[in-house]
Amino acid sequence: MKLNVQAINFEIAKQLDDFIAKKTSRFGRHLREDDELSIRLSVVKPATNLNKQADVRVGDLFASKTCDTFEQAISEALDALDARIEKRKENA
Repeated sequence: MKLNVQAINFEIAKQLDDFIAKKTSRFGRHLREDDELSIRLSVVKPATNLNKQADVRVGDLFASKTCDTFEQAISEALDALDARIEKRKENA
């Protein structure tokens, strides 16, 4: 699995990068080596709460979540994708 992380208008801290690596490692069991997992992180409406957005794409599957923290947004988006990948795997 190839991991592509893009941060819009900010630098990813090492702690967040480590968190992403840990959370995405579970997808190795579902994805082939040449599949790409893309994560796009951005801040929306910086003056409000719930302003951290994570867009996650795996092939034709996509999930987007907006939360208080990037960690929470990433976790929720990955959980949503994990459920869809499992469902697609069962139907195949």
